[in-house]
Amino acid sequence: MFPVSVLDHIQTVSARGIKLAFSDLQAGLYEDDLYDGAWCAGRDDTLQWFEVDARRLTKFTGVITQGRSSLCDWVTSYKVMFSNDSHTWITLNNGSEDLIFKGNREKEIPVRNIFPEPVVSRYIRINPRSWFTRGSICMRVEILGCPMPDPNNYYHRRNEVITTDDLDFRHHSYKEMRQLMKVVNEMCPNITRIYNIGKSQSGLKLYAIEISDNPGEHEVGEPEFRYTAGLHGNEVLGRELLLLLMQFMCLEYLSGNQRIRHLVEETRIHLLPSVNPDGYEKAFEVGSELIGWSLGRWSNDGIDIHHNFPDLNAILWAVEAKKWAPRKMFNHHIAIPDWYQSTNASVALETRALIAWMEKMPFVLGGNLQGGELVVTFPYDRTRSQGVVREQTSTPDDHIFRWLAFSYASTHRLMTDANRRVCHTQDFAKEDGTINGASWHTAAGSMNDFSYLHTNCFELSMYVGCDKFPHESDLPEEWENNRESLLVFMEQVHRGIKGVVKDHQGRGIANAIISVEGINHDIRTAADGDYWRLLNPGEYRVTARAEGYSLLSKKCEVGYEMGATRCDFTIGRTNMSRIKEIMEKFKKQPIKLPMRQLAARGSRRRLTKALLPTAV
Repeated sequence: MFPVSVLDHIQTVSARGIKLAFSDLQAGLYEDDLYDGAWCAGRDDTLQWFEVDARRLTKFTGVITQGRSSLCDWVTSYKVMFSNDSHTWITLNNGSEDLIFKGNREKEIPVRNIFPEPVVSRYIRINPRSWFTRGSICMRVEILGCPMPDPNNYYHRRNEVITTDDLDFRHHSYKEMRQLMKVVNEMCPNITRIYNIGKSQSGLKLYAIEISDNPGEHEVGEPEFRYTAGLHGNEVLGRELLLLLMQFMCLEYLSGNQRIRHLVEETRIHLLPSVNPDGYEKAFEVGSELIGWSLGRWSNDGIDIHHNFPDLNAILWAVEAKKWAPRKMFNHHIAIPDWYQSTNASVALETRALIAWMEKMPFVLGGNLQGGELVVTFPYDRTRSQGVVREQTSTPDDHIFRWLAFSYASTHRLMTDANRRVCHTQDFAKEDGTINGASWHTAAGSMNDFSYLHTNCFELSMYVGCDKFPHESDLPEEWENNRESLLVFMEQVHRGIKGVVKDHQGRGIANAIISVEGINHDIRTAADGDYWRLLNPGEYRVTARAEGYSLLSKKCEVGYEMGATRCDFTIGRTNMSRIKEIMEKFKKQPIKLPMRQLAARGSRRRLTKALLPTAV
């Protein structure tokens, strides 16, 4: 049995003023949107209905309902009718009278009603009979049913997506996820490594799997990439996509797939499928059909992990307003404020584990997979103007961020399809399936903004499906929707320039600053002096500098072909740094005299010279 999505299959709706039809129990995004978050009838009377065309004979088994997410609108009872031609309708009854199903008692908790017997038909109608007295006729609905076999059905052939990948298409509990990762590791021991980055609030380990030709080691010149999923525990599609991706890459590597072999051999890939395992376990226990919008979304202590990072945007913008940058503070690697690191701060254990992981690994590019929409968002996620909910707020790297977002969206099967249904009210397909986070809705302390401002890593969010918790039967299709995008986005880590900053003895210099002329955001070299700078094709003037070393600039050209351009730097010590080094070596410290003392000494010397007799 699987849920028949209202929006996937809707052909006919009530002529009495239908506004929107929302399925999959998804909530609206904004509290003040008049028609967001539900189907609402045009008038409040018992003649209202909406109709779903399954496009083929279907064995309908039940209905799940919720109220409208943003207001006090829900249906308390309803009838169900069926038809094969959309003209003649039969109301479901118990033999003597029409069945009245109990609906919702509040807006959020899903209510499931299973029919006494399955009903086979093509069309189904929901007819509200009563509703909350101070509200209107609004409801979110999910229809349960199974399509009847019909290989000649045109719509079935048109909509069916079949995958040839032999993977484990099911929802995995925490233990099953851990076991699956172990199986992949045993299949591909030479290219995989399982490790954990910390623990959740309830003590579950946050497991990651590394895919590389030298697992466990950072190789000089090889960029590091990460995918994370499950920051919101009830958005489970991303979690399953990463579990599918690790299986796929292992199998394809073993079979000799040259594209996958190149990725594995030239990239150190990290997959963290479940950032919020506590929330996922809550959602998994209830299941796909009754999960609702919020259950399992937050950590065990009620924190939204994705927006739990320190707000470094405000710190940077305040410094820029005072024109202190870059004299008093850098435009990158902004320090975490002390208050955030205190034990009393409202910071989830999962967030602290993520930050430690992000600081330890020299990640270059990352994507966090989320659900409930079909769009890719890129920084900044917070609006610069205070009190403004939506405002385009671009980073200095806006051009490359837009390309990175488009690389995922354009290769997804649905994101840029102008004919696809919208998940809610906004049609992101018209915007190429991408949007600046702040122009969608502002969010301070996002993982994306923190990653960009505190580390070298460019982070984006991929909303990979309208349904946060799709039914198991939908996973093969969702895999096909996202598989190419997942691979293409990983490949973008090799776009731009890369190199090593060394001294004249050939030693790599850690924390050297790499600046690109015209882009007010720098990056730093890793422990071995290697760096990677994501850039679009073009010619750039790049400067490398480090404390105690002379700066060096050169032109670096980025081509259109995949593969970062090599751009190395060898920089020498400054005279002052060499003097300090020699003095420290021989335990001699430079004499530091106060300015007044130095000035007085200079005056005495001038006076003495003036009083000396002049030679004749």
